[in-house]
Amino acid sequence: MERRNFLKGLGAGLAGVSAAGIVGPLAKSAGAADKQEIGECKSVTVHCISETSWFDSPQMLKDIKDAGGAMVSMYDIPWTQSNIGGYVALIELEQLDGSKKLIQLDSGWNQDWTDYVMEKSGLGKQLEEKKIDLLVISHEHEDHYWGLKSTLKRYPGIPMVVPNTFYPEGKALLQGKYKNDYSHVENDVPHTGELIELGPDDLYNPYPGMAIKMFDIPIMLKCRGEQNLFFKVKDKGVVAVTGCCHQGVLTMMHWARRNIAGFKPYGLYGGLHIAAFENWDPKFDDIIRGVKQMGLEKIGCNHCTGWIWASKARAQGLPIVLGTEKYRDYEKLPTTGQGAPENVYLRNGDVIMFG
Repeated sequence: MERRNFLKGLGAGLAGVSAAGIVGPLAKSAGAADKQEIGECKSVTVHCISETSWFDSPQMLKDIKDAGGAMVSMYDIPWTQSNIGGYVALIELEQLDGSKKLIQLDSGWNQDWTDYVMEKSGLGKQLEEKKIDLLVISHEHEDHYWGLKSTLKRYPGIPMVVPNTFYPEGKALLQGKYKNDYSHVENDVPHTGELIELGPDDLYNPYPGMAIKMFDIPIMLKCRGEQNLFFKVKDKGVVAVTGCCHQGVLTMMHWARRNIAGFKPYGLYGGLHIAAFENWDPKFDDIIRGVKQMGLEKIGCNHCTGWIWASKARAQGLPIVLGTEKYRDYEKLPTTGQGAPENVYLRNGDVIMFG
């Protein structure tokens, strides 16, 4: 099947693309004079398949430090395999006519863990039956991308959207031509479906009420560029869904305000990369104040959102949705937040609905 690279200069006039049944505009967003219409949807439901990319933060930091620090490539780190899991979310997009689209965000890390959570959640069967309409990889980081084989061995032709900033290793992984015994990553199942690569000037609108935006930013461990998903829920407002939000939650939401027509802040879900390793800084208080000014109605956070930030934000009035105890049914538990008086994460098995 033909692979398409949408890196050419697409003007403000919308260009239609076809991706295994997906037809939608890819508009130039950066510097555009007019805000973009992305349509509306009825509701958005996010299922947390796995937010546990690693189980113990000190071990994660030790692996990075021992390898030479944050500027070392993630492909050159001998990760402690017993500590890794992966990030995967399943998004159910309900259209105004009642029809639904299923979008998978990210593909996990550790092969065994990713297979486990896919089977436990039912996502594995949905992939095998080709019921997942689109796979979006937020960024190339190991915990969001390296478990790709778990998805492709079930559905090699799944339509995909990735940043156009992948390194050669990441591209080889996608092609099923990469194996690295040192960092413990491999994939021998090539992706055969439609591939859409987004640049920083592109806004991809695959379905009414949904848009994907790539922020071209440098990220630690030889990673560059992160994609976010935006949903415009009728009569409610815009929901932002993120993997790690390395560009910053305020940057992400202000971009939406400036570029999405009819923007009204409504909801937020995902890893927010604030105090990711529980390292508090006074500037995080400023982020709480900034997010508070947005007037969001629901915030579901986990993964690289510092537990300390989520707790303080909730104490200061932000609408942090509490998680359940479902994650305790999983075969391995994270160390973060254990023994805390309330669960400020939406953890493995939890669901949040916007609409």
